[in-house]
Amino acid sequence: MTVVYRSIWHGSGTMGGFAAEGAGAVLGALLGGACKGGSKSALLPQVVACPARLGGVTYAVTVDTQIASGAPEMDELQRVGAGALLEQGFDSVESIDGPDGVEVEIADTWVGVHPGGALLKVFVDAPALEFAEEAVRALVEELLERSELLADWTIERCEVELHPDLAKESLEAAAGPDAPPDDLASRRAGLIESAAGDTAAGATSDAVDTEAVQRRMRSMAGQLRAFGPEIFGAPDEEDKDDDLAEHGSRVSVDTAELAAGALVWAKDVLLDELFQDAYALAEEETNVAECDRPMWLLDELPPRYALRYDAHFARRFLVTAIALTTRFTEGSFEQLSCVGEELVLRILLDRAEVTLETFGLLDEGVASALECFAAMVYEDMDHEWLYDDSKDGIDESPVGEYLGVAPMGLASWFKPFNDDRYVHPYAVDETFAEER
Repeated sequence: MTVVYRSIWHGSGTMGGFAAEGAGAVLGALLGGACKGGSKSALLPQVVACPARLGGVTYAVTVDTQIASGAPEMDELQRVGAGALLEQGFDSVESIDGPDGVEVEIADTWVGVHPGGALLKVFVDAPALEFAEEAVRALVEELLERSELLADWTIERCEVELHPDLAKESLEAAAGPDAPPDDLASRRAGLIESAAGDTAAGATSDAVDTEAVQRRMRSMAGQLRAFGPEIFGAPDEEDKDDDLAEHGSRVSVDTAELAAGALVWAKDVLLDELFQDAYALAEEETNVAECDRPMWLLDELPPRYALRYDAHFARRFLVTAIALTTRFTEGSFEQLSCVGEELVLRILLDRAEVTLETFGLLDEGVASALECFAAMVYEDMDHEWLYDDSKDGIDESPVGEYLGVAPMGLASWFKPFNDDRYVHPYAVDETFAEER
C-alpha cells in the first residue's frame, strides 16, 4: 500500500514540541470545537456525515493504538498533543494506493486519545473489507513511524466490524479470480494470520482457544479502576485467600476478574457499535425507525422514541457512553448521572454477557458476578419502565411523584439527576432538549 499525501506532514519534535502541539490544539478546540479538515477531536467526540460513496462500500475501521510498553501514561496536555499529531497526519492524506490500481479513499476520521494510547475511527471507501483494513493499517503504521513522538506506539487492533447485512454487501463487492473466500470468518482468519505472521500459523477463527480468551479477559480487569472484586460479590484483595463462605460470597476473585474483564471488552464493542450507528444515521439523514440500513445498537433503546433517535441524538448518546466508560476505567466513577447513563449500562451489561457466551465463558458464577455489579451500581431500576408502554408517563403521575421517580421523557435523558452529578456538556445540550 502507498499513502498519497496532499500536503507535507512532519510529526517530529521533542516532548517540548509535543506540549506545544497540545497547546495549539487546546486553543483551537476552545475557539472552534473541531479540528481542521475531516478529522474530529476527542475534546468534542462526534461523528459527522461523510461524503457520498465513491464506489464499493464505505467501511468504518477501528484502530486501537497503545503507547510503548512500560512507558508512563500521558498527562492531559500530552494527550491533546498526540491527538493533534494524529489529526494533522490524517488531514495530510489524499488517498491510499494498493496493488492493481486499487485506490482507497478516506472519507472521515475520528481520534480519541486516552492515557494509554488512542482509539481511531477511519471511514474509508474501498472495494472490499480486506482492502479497507490493510489500507488503514498501512496508513496508521506510516503516520506513527513518521512521528518521532509516536514511533514507539503499537497497533493492537485494526478491523472492520460489519453487521451481517453489510457483511453480505462486502462479500458481493469483491470479484475476480483473486477474490477472498465467501465465508467472512475465513477472510478474517486470513487477515489475522497475515498480520500476526508465524505466531498465527495454522490458526482458524473456528478453533478459538477459550482458555487464552479467558486469560486475556481477566488481564483486562485491572482497567476497570473504579471497582474492586467486592462489587462483583467476591471478597476483597485482603480476604481473597479465605474461604468464600466466610464472607457470604457467591463468586471467587478469579470469577470477578473475568466479569470485570468482560465489561472492559464489551466497552469497546459498545462504542464501536455506536460509532457505526451514528455514522449510518448521519449518512442517511434519518432516524432509527425509518433508516433502511441495519442498526447495531440504537434499535435496542426504548422503541417509543425510535422516530426521534436521529444522528444528533446518536452523537449525544455516544458522548454519554464515552463519559461513563471513561469514569469506569480511570477510577473516578461514583454514581450514574442521568437516564442516558442508565441505558448505556443496560446495554453494556448485555454486551458483556453476549461476549462471555460467545466464548463459552458465561457460567452461573460469572452471571452472578454481573448481577451483583448491576445491583451495586444502579440506584433503582426505574429506567426499565421505558420498555413498558403501560408505564408511559408514570414519572409525571401522582404515583410516580410519591415513589420519587425521576423524569424519564426523552428530553430528560441527558439531564443530571441532581447538581452533584456530571453529564458532558455536549450531551446536555439544553437547546436540543427544549426543542424536543
